[in-house]
Amino acid sequence: MTSTYNLLEMWDICKEFPGVKALDNARLVIKPGTVHALVGENGAGKSTLMKCLFGIYSMDSGRISLEGQPVNFSSPKLALDNGVSMVHQELDQVAERNIMDNMWLGRYPMKNIIVDEDKMYSDTKRIFDDLNIDIDPKEKIKRLSISQKQMVEIAKAISYNSKIIVMDEPTSSLTEKEVAHLFNIIDKLRKMGCGIIYISHKMEEILAISDEVTVMRDGKWIASEKAGDFTIDRIINLMVGRDMNHRFPPKDNVPGDVILTVKNLAATYQPSVTEASFDLREGEILGIAGLVGSKRTDVIETIFGIRKKESGEIVHRGQVVVNSHPRAAIANGFAMLTEERRQTGIFSILSVKFNAIIANIDAYANKLGVISESKTSKDTQWVIDSMNVKTPSQNTKMRSLSGGNQQKVILGRWLLTEPEILMLDEPTRGIDVGAKYEIYQLIIDLAKRGKGVIFVSSEMPELLGISDRIMVMSNGKVGGIVNTKDTNQEEILKLASKYL
Repeated sequence: MTSTYNLLEMWDICKEFPGVKALDNARLVIKPGTVHALVGENGAGKSTLMKCLFGIYSMDSGRISLEGQPVNFSSPKLALDNGVSMVHQELDQVAERNIMDNMWLGRYPMKNIIVDEDKMYSDTKRIFDDLNIDIDPKEKIKRLSISQKQMVEIAKAISYNSKIIVMDEPTSSLTEKEVAHLFNIIDKLRKMGCGIIYISHKMEEILAISDEVTVMRDGKWIASEKAGDFTIDRIINLMVGRDMNHRFPPKDNVPGDVILTVKNLAATYQPSVTEASFDLREGEILGIAGLVGSKRTDVIETIFGIRKKESGEIVHRGQVVVNSHPRAAIANGFAMLTEERRQTGIFSILSVKFNAIIANIDAYANKLGVISESKTSKDTQWVIDSMNVKTPSQNTKMRSLSGGNQQKVILGRWLLTEPEILMLDEPTRGIDVGAKYEIYQLIIDLAKRGKGVIFVSSEMPELLGISDRIMVMSNGKVGGIVNTKDTNQEEILKLASKYL
């Protein structure tokens, strides 16, 4: 159900923060019954534009109309009351409460003066059934997987009977099957006449689901066209403002001798890794593939001492090492960049400097425990320069940086510990193509310096693009290890299903 009139219009939207012009006459036009992709590098202004629509930020100038009527929401509640909802990339749920409490928080159905629990359950169940979501509404949020939490948020947005639904990186934590499920839900909404604003860095996905695409760069509108008129290369070119003929840097690292041997590794927390054996070479990038639930992350968490090892050996340069906890792992030459950057990677309200030096803090203290300001400043500047971090200063709060720049600070943090083995878990999740390329180049440069790199990713193209070999996990076991240049997606998926 498409139409010629515009459901939403945003014109000449401007927004400034101290020292930064986040939006510079940005615009966006959404037709009913369409999926409109909003794309751009981190820092392009996509999220700021949506926050101006949703009432989180107040625009400095510009105009917004919804179904032909001028609007300027002063709060998210007003936006929701008027049919505009938003599924945020960073989920903000009450972990200790159940699903239906989270669904109807702030608008509980009442029976006289008490909450009508039966109605709340039946209303939640009806929405879940309509969307084919098989989760008990009484289940606590903390017991759900990340993908299940994401589906709950999408269902909550739909429960407002919204005319406009903003989806910010909705598939970042979903499996291929769950993505297909989400696309079916989006198709239902499209047929109901909803306008979907779809923010994603996954180019293939954008062209598969979108009717129209708007590209932003440096807070400005660059182009809006039908999705069928775009190619991936053209979108990337418009996003970054320069030609990017290759999505991955040239691979010129040369793997050498074995520096790490993992034998019969198993972890105690069940279900977890039950058997993993592999070698890692000096200067090698070893990718780890597998379906969600294959225990890819568990492998590196066990090596790094986050999970307790039940059995097996970790041999580093011929010596058995015992990484009983992360501090021991760091002392033994290991480093690990975690999957959930905002939850377990950064200290968002603290400075870039604090985030850069915290893993190496002991190196800056004298015998009295006094931290050397000159040494911390020097090393922080090294991180900023060598990782090409875009930040106003060392004292800028981490939450002010784009996702790609946050990731580069964390990568620099670990390099200050001078590790020999660097383990990266989904290092490019939620990062735009330009920043991804920079991260890929940094990884290849590390391998050229002789580091052994273990790289976990759910994106098959990047595994094939930068790995030397790929270890495929299947239900806690190694399904196989293949040379990247000799394999393809079909073989990897077959190995990923080996022990299911």
